[in-house]
Amino acid sequence: MSSIEADVDPTSPLTARERLLTLVRKAMGPPGAARLLAVDARLSDLGISSIKMVGLMLAIEAEFNITIAQSEITPENFASIASMEAMLERIAAG
Repeated sequence: MSSIEADVDPTSPLTARERLLTLVRKAMGPPGAARLLAVDARLSDLGISSIKMVGLMLAIEAEFNITIAQSEITPENFASIASMEAMLERIAAG
């Protein structure tokens, strides 16, 4: 696994990745939320079920004040934190 989450500087605004990490931790719930998360780890391997994934998608829309187009709701876009981050970048650029 490549990038592991970094320490968060409490004085700087949260990055999109940090915000996604927070949302994934909430979706995971305890005790899984306490461990370090690799940004390229498959969310399904971390224990996020399809029902939790729907909640995560809705939380992402609310957190980033976006609507995720139906065409973007794919297993590939929600496979990992890194893939969700890439999807957000595409949506912001579009």
